[in-house]
Amino acid sequence: MPKQTQEYGRNWYALHTYSGYEDAVARNLSQRVESMAMEDKIFSVVVPKEKRIVIKGGKRKTIEEKVYPGYVLIDMIVTDDSWFVVRNTPRVTGFVGAGTTPTPLDKSEVDVLMGRMREEEPRHKILVVKGDSVRITDGPFKEMEGKVDEVDEERGKIKVLVPLFGRETPVELDPLQTKKL
Repeated sequence: MPKQTQEYGRNWYALHTYSGYEDAVARNLSQRVESMAMEDKIFSVVVPKEKRIVIKGGKRKTIEEKVYPGYVLIDMIVTDDSWFVVRNTPRVTGFVGAGTTPTPLDKSEVDVLMGRMREEEPRHKILVVKGDSVRITDGPFKEMEGKVDEVDEERGKIKVLVPLFGRETPVELDPLQTKKL
C-alpha cells in the first residue's frame, strides 16, 4: 500500500537540510531528478535568497543572503517515488511536516517569497525611529553615542545628533553604521 498519496496535487514544500549545504542540496537534487527521470513529478528546486546591503571596511557591499538557512523549497507532486528521490538526497534531513507526510506551503507565502527574490535593488531596512539612542559602529564617529533625529526611508539614511564640543551636532549615517542601544 502506498504511503504517499497524490491528493494534494502539485505544491511547494520545504525541505530541511544541513545548514550551509542548501546550494549543494539543490544542485544534487536537480541532478537526481534528471538522472531518475522525475521531471514529471519534481518541477523546481529553489534556495530562497535575497539581496542585502552590508558595510565591510567602510564600504557598502550588496550580498546575497539565504532567507531561511537550512531550508530548500521544492515544487513537486508527492508520490512514493518522488518522496523517495527527495528524501534520499545527501544532506536532506526531511520534509517539513508531521511524520512522513510533507505539509504543503501556503501559496501566498511562496508568492511573497518569490517576489522578494526577484527584487533587483536591495531594500533599506531601518530598524530605528526618531528618538532612539544609538551607538555609531563605523566611520569617523565610531564608538560615539547619539539620538536619532531623522529617518529617511527613501535614501536609506538616518540623522543622529552627536554631542561634539558641548553641543549636539547632526551627523548623516547609514543605518548599518549604527547599533540601537
